[in-house]
Amino acid sequence: MLLAATLLPVNRTLGVVLAVLLVAAVAVTALARLADHRERGYARAVALAGLRAAVQLAVVSALIGWVVHRAASLAGFVLLMFAVASWTAGRRITDNRSWVWAALPIAAGVGPVVAVLLLTGLVPFQGLALIPVAGILIGGGMTATVLAGRRALDELRTRRGEVEAGLALGLLERDARLEVARPAASDALLPGLDQTRTVGLVTLPGAFVGMLLGGASPVQAGAVQLFVLVALLAVQSVAVAVVLELIARGRLHRDAARRRPFIRSRTLGEAEGE
Repeated sequence: MLLAATLLPVNRTLGVVLAVLLVAAVAVTALARLADHRERGYARAVALAGLRAAVQLAVVSALIGWVVHRAASLAGFVLLMFAVASWTAGRRITDNRSWVWAALPIAAGVGPVVAVLLLTGLVPFQGLALIPVAGILIGGGMTATVLAGRRALDELRTRRGEVEAGLALGLLERDARLEVARPAASDALLPGLDQTRTVGLVTLPGAFVGMLLGGASPVQAGAVQLFVLVALLAVQSVAVAVVLELIARGRLHRDAARRRPFIRSRTLGEAEGE
């Protein structure tokens, strides 16, 4: 505890430094005109993200002591993390109602891993153990889902002609879409792969540092960090595979017209009648 307090004391200086860093991030984003494909600037998003993080962490810090000692509250908190991750990932990928499918890749990746950890006793059903592990895995699944989904759909939009060429050659729509989207979606694994390959040489991730600050030995900290990295690779691999399949089958898409099939079919019928 003393080492942690010495490394990053919670005082007025910390608040000032955080504010300065957030303002600097917003300023650089605005000056560089960083924006998405719709030309919506990220400066406002960076500012809101920083402020939301401060509020959310303050609330969680106040509630965590109460949640960790109640099984029902603990399960509810984990489900809340999953719901927020699913909503965030889905809305990052698409603006239409198909965003709800983003919950499936995250669940498919995180669910089995958490179940194995609980059943084997490696992680007890206790708040101080389950919440951090589940949070790390859900966050990793969310990131992989967003990256894979956005990259795959962007690639399908850019290379639509290649999909149509595949259909002309007799490929099923799923297979034609997979051929184009798979390489792009697979790039979502690169951040996790690079972090795992360079751990200990380039960076010392949070789990390792946290264990050391908590009084664990370097060997214990290294074992926990290795577990986290390998578990993340498993979660993200499953998430990318599932989101790719959803996109190939047209479940997760950006085609707004698919939300109104009745209106579209009626319009076509009226056109034929005319």
